[in-house]
Amino acid sequence: MSVYDLTGRKALVTGGARGLGAGMARALARAGAAVVIGDILEEPGRATAEALRESGAGAGFVRLDVTEDASWETAVARTIADLGGLDILVNDAGVEMSGLFVDLDPADVRRMLEVNVVGTALGVKHAFRAMRPGGPAGGGGAVVNVSSVAANIPFPGVSGYSASKSAVDRLTRVAALESGKLGYGVRVNCIYPGLVPTTKMGTEVMVDMETLGLWPSAEAAVSDVVALTPLGRLGEVADMADAVVFLASDGARFITGAGLPVDGGMGM
Repeated sequence: MSVYDLTGRKALVTGGARGLGAGMARALARAGAAVVIGDILEEPGRATAEALRESGAGAGFVRLDVTEDASWETAVARTIADLGGLDILVNDAGVEMSGLFVDLDPADVRRMLEVNVVGTALGVKHAFRAMRPGGPAGGGGAVVNVSSVAANIPFPGVSGYSASKSAVDRLTRVAALESGKLGYGVRVNCIYPGLVPTTKMGTEVMVDMETLGLWPSAEAAVSDVVALTPLGRLGEVADMADAVVFLASDGARFITGAGLPVDGGMGM
């Protein structure tokens, strides 16, 4: 059996209704994992889960607002009940709101901190409680958080988002250390995705760059991002999803507290 084979593993993917999260859920399922989609978007979330089932995977959907502690408690309990355990959590749910410092909207920043930082932290909390010895899953596992290339490089117009995704990196490292010192048996890592133009967030960011007057057009912004990327292209959903599968698998069994750039070299 390949060390990247996830047969028998049970996963919960937040923000899994569409975009990167849906791609990550599909990749985990192809590797053999049973997957629950956790999202506030119920209709697309259920549709993604149904598509996974039609492909032969074990899959389900649970409504999850990552900013609410009680919602996490319910979602993790449902996942364990439906799948018979929990071995993998992918904290993908996130929001991005662009803006210049001179126009900074405190409400937008607070929203990004709530979803991207508090939501990720609550995910780690409930994964630890479930996966640690004596927990309802109790067999250890892997948490993969989703940061951003914006955590590694300065990029105009995304100050709040960049700050929130930098915090995800720090949360990841502290969580990995706590898990190790307390004997939880849970590895915690994160990825730094580059720009993926086929996702709703990726498209909107480039349009925002034009709207904010930072680039003459969205196309010019994309061209400059490609020029900054040594591999000479933008990211694809599969690039990010395959990295998540790796970090969730036994192929990464001696990796914890790490951040994996999946950005074509843009952030180095």
